[in-house]
Amino acid sequence: MNESKSIPVSSSASSGKMLQAMVGIGVLCALLIVLTYEGTFDRIEQNKAVALEQAIFKVLPGITQTEAYQFNENNAFSLLDSENTDREIIYAGFDSNDQLVGVAITTSGQGYADILRILYGYDIEKEAIIGIHVLESKETPGLGDKIEKDANFLENFKALDVSLNENKSELNNTVVTVKNGTKQNPWEVDGITGATISSRAIGDMLGLSTKRWVPLVFKNKDSFKIQKVEE
Repeated sequence: MNESKSIPVSSSASSGKMLQAMVGIGVLCALLIVLTYEGTFDRIEQNKAVALEQAIFKVLPGITQTEAYQFNENNAFSLLDSENTDREIIYAGFDSNDQLVGVAITTSGQGYADILRILYGYDIEKEAIIGIHVLESKETPGLGDKIEKDANFLENFKALDVSLNENKSELNNTVVTVKNGTKQNPWEVDGITGATISSRAIGDMLGLSTKRWVPLVFKNKDSFKIQKVEE
C-alpha cells in the first residue's frame, strides 16, 4: 500500500502572506488614526479655546470681557491678526466699565513628569500676579498635581510681587520658589512639601516669563483698550 505524502508548504510563501497581512493591518490602523484626528481636530481646538477663555476669567478676577493681542515686529502690542498665527499672544481683561484689569500670559517649562503649561494674570496697577491656572500637566496624581489643588500654594498667587524698578525697565526682584514654610518676601513662592520639583518649576517659569513680559506690558499698557465698533 502506498502511503500518501504531505506536500510541505513553502516557508517563504507563508512569511510573505504574513507580511502582507501585517502591512495591511498597519495601513488600516494608520488610516483610522488619521481619520479620527481629522474628525475630532475642530472639536478639540474648540474645547481648548473654551478652556483657555475660562482660565483667563479665573486668573483675572472681575473681568467681563477679553481681547487678544499679538506682540508685533515693533516690540509693541496690537490686536490679534488671524493671518499672523505665529505671533506671541497675550490676553487683556476688562471690567464692565471697559477699564483694563490686567493681562493673562501663558508660559511653559519642565515639571517633574513632563512639560507644564500655565496661564497667569498680571495686574498692571498693582504690579502683581493675581492668579494662575494650570492649562496642561502630567504631574503625579496626589503629589505633583498639588500645584493645581493645594489652597496654601495657590494663595501665593493672589498678590505675588512683580514690581518694576524706578525707571520701569526690569523687575525689582525675580520670582523664586522657596522651601515650604520659609517664605519671607512678597516675590517668593512658598513651595509644596512632597511636590518640590513641580512647585519649584512654577516659580522658575514665572520668574523667566515675568522678567521678559512685565516690563514690555507695563511700557505698552496704553495699547490695551476696548475697541469700540462705530455704528
